[in-house]
Amino acid sequence: MGKSKSSRRGSAAAEAVVEPVDGGLAELIPDRERTHAWTLLIDGAPQSHVDLDDPRHLSFEYQRRLGHVIDLVAPPNKPVHAVHLGGGAFTLARYLAATRPRSTQQVVERDAALVQLIRQKLPLEPTARIRVRSVDAREGLGKVPDGWADLVIADVFSGARTPAHLTSTEFLDEVRRALRPGGLYAANLADGPPLAHLRGQIATAAARFPELALVADPTVLRGKRFGNAVLVASDTPLPIAELTRRAASDPHPGRVEHGKALRDFTGGAVPVTDAEAVASPAPPASVFR
Repeated sequence: MGKSKSSRRGSAAAEAVVEPVDGGLAELIPDRERTHAWTLLIDGAPQSHVDLDDPRHLSFEYQRRLGHVIDLVAPPNKPVHAVHLGGGAFTLARYLAATRPRSTQQVVERDAALVQLIRQKLPLEPTARIRVRSVDAREGLGKVPDGWADLVIADVFSGARTPAHLTSTEFLDEVRRALRPGGLYAANLADGPPLAHLRGQIATAAARFPELALVADPTVLRGKRFGNAVLVASDTPLPIAELTRRAASDPHPGRVEHGKALRDFTGGAVPVTDAEAVASPAPPASVFR
């Protein structure tokens, strides 16, 4: 029998939890403004923010943008099949379970020690249909049946960098295989000036998906600072107008690029294959200060 909310969550007092995990040193820092909310850091880099009392609350800018994609993948409240590559504190899986009850989700998070820590300290709702696999993201994606997923979200970072083997056309071939026709792929990308990685990732996605959009802070798109950008891709037209409206109304407004403007943004970058793939650039130390 599952524990009650009060007994499971009442211990989320004010002390940080610090434990080594496979990927480094994990810290769970309590949110002073929200009673049962926590921020997960790995080696000092913020990974996730989760509110156990309100899983619909998305604090991080990039997670809000991925939340918009979740909201738009199907009509409101309709259950979906979703694959999350990268687990963190399961923030987006919790959000999807709260906003689309009866959805079936697979989370692929290779850091087994981190999964154990999160399950222990920030347990998932017993009724949530969320399966967690502790394997490499690409390996886990390979186990998803053909055409099973309505949504694939890639949010994988190792040492604050996206691993090279998750940046290639071959990786996106696996994403397309797992997606149903009309399904959505969304990736959290991180880059800074001169944005070579971001441009290359857009070119790579364009080689496999006919419809693309990019959501980011305008200063990131102008190459003024390091930051996150959310790439959305599909084999059918994307809900650009609604995505634009939602991104513009965020606390930190985002801009949506698509069509010719997005193609022009790539600046002649070419698709990345497994043979040439490299990890995304490391963020400057000042990003986390």
